Amino acid sequence: MKKIVLTLALLTISLANAQKAEKNKTQELKRPKLVVGIVIDQMKTEYLYRFADDFTEHGFKRLLREGFMFHNMHYNYMPTFTGPGHASVYTGTTPAVHGIVGNEWFNKAIGKEVYCTDDASVTMVGDGVGNEGLMSPKLLQATTITDELRLATNFKGKVIGMSIKDRGAILPAGHFANGAFWYSKTGSFISSTFYGENLPAWVVKFNNEKNYEKYANKGWDLLRSKDVYNESLPDDNPYEGKLNKKQAFFPYNLAEMTKPGDAGILRNSPHGNTLLADFAMRAIEAEQLGKDNETDFLTVSFSSTDYIGHTFGSRSIELQDTYLRLDETMGNFLNYLDATVGKDNYLLFITADHAGAENVNHLKDNKYDVENNSEKNIEQSIAEFLKTTFGDDLLLNYSNYNVFLDKVKIKAKGLELAKVKEALKEFLYTQKQVKRVYDESEIIAGSTSDIYLNFVSKGYDPSQNGELIVIDKPAYMQYIGTGTSHGSPYTYDTHVPCLFYGWNIKKGESYDKKEITQIAPTLAFKLKISLPNGTEAKVMPEVLTK
Repeated sequence: MKKIVLTLALLTISLANAQKAEKNKTQELKRPKLVVGIVIDQMKTEYLYRFADDFTEHGFKRLLREGFMFHNMHYNYMPTFTGPGHASVYTGTTPAVHGIVGNEWFNKAIGKEVYCTDDASVTMVGDGVGNEGLMSPKLLQATTITDELRLATNFKGKVIGMSIKDRGAILPAGHFANGAFWYSKTGSFISSTFYGENLPAWVVKFNNEKNYEKYANKGWDLLRSKDVYNESLPDDNPYEGKLNKKQAFFPYNLAEMTKPGDAGILRNSPHGNTLLADFAMRAIEAEQLGKDNETDFLTVSFSSTDYIGHTFGSRSIELQDTYLRLDETMGNFLNYLDATVGKDNYLLFITADHAGAENVNHLKDNKYDVENNSEKNIEQSIAEFLKTTFGDDLLLNYSNYNVFLDKVKIKAKGLELAKVKEALKEFLYTQKQVKRVYDESEIIAGSTSDIYLNFVSKGYDPSQNGELIVIDKPAYMQYIGTGTSHGSPYTYDTHVPCLFYGWNIKKGESYDKKEITQIAPTLAFKLKISLPNGTEAKVMPEVLTK
């Protein structure tokens, strides 16, 4: 009997020690099993407040209730576009350092336009069309937090990037990703040979299922009863554009807008976000993300919000319906992560690549004296001024607020570049929409007191950008008259959500002003890995302490 009691006691002690050791091992875990980075294209922080009453309890409300919310997060440079936004979130630095100075831009060093993920040295992998697959992170000059995780795990931790947009998949995934996948107008997710010669079997299977068809066949009608959408302007208002250039009111027959070999319309509906979430869950399952002791990283960039915002504007019923649907999609995705990775095993953050402006004509009709103008009109007026003043068209290009002058022609005509720039600056200041004009010497020198110059300097690469940068006055927009756009240094374009949730994240909120470039270095310290190589290393201590 004594032997039995002694044996049981020893077993009890042994079991207790084993449990204690396992508990200590868990507590000593340096990193979560999976990091999920979510970027929502063109999301204003204000949407979390405006649509709050209509969100479910398991989506955005759950994240706000259980996570840590930074209410006052901002971009700290211009131009506030998609490519620079994704690059800045994941590198922890600005376009002046990482080199992605626009979505597409005129590069004065080579004298032609480039796209942020262009790479003619690769070929398309998958069922795409045209140049959809000739993409890689080649033009990204800095490392990302995802790159640093790959290095820290000796390339054992996986990194997968995905988005409806190519740039939303490629730039977050960085230089060392296992894979990056983006949506083709064919309805398939594609990649390039930068990531491998063939698509993984699970991607091929997903594409062969033609999952886009079930969403196109569903069409797009209101998720809730029409009286729920009282935070938006009436349906079919004069400030919104038309889906597929045909229609601006519910319901939308997406099947009729889908042609053989062209399923691009799905990008412009909230179903694009849902399809991407389906694809993300398939990736987690097939790639076994978060299933071993090496931390994996999944980047998911929801793009349909941007397409819809551009077309319909920030006060449209279409946009509100998109966020109500995204809320449900987010809730389902969180539940999936809980079930497959484990609620305490993943670290998730949500932000946006930029926000978006109010429709100019809507503001104007409500007695705000602002106007809409197009890049083409501005370019034309600059060219005409230069020709009238100096006898020749000295303008190479105007785009993304950049003025590129023909230095070869200026020199050949015996003109002084400084005098041409000064004359053009004086002319631009006579234009109603212009707030500031800076030349390259001012931008490179920078300033501690001029907030606009600081924004420009952080978004400027002297080897790629123009001789002059123009900033419009607040609320003016270089866009068409319907829908909305972005790109300015003003809060309506810079103010985005930032929310951390999950592994070792305490509940809470902060209203201190933060900068988007603080996300990546904060993650680096959280994961105990090297900082991305271009970051200033400013962090958000609120989520670094337990």
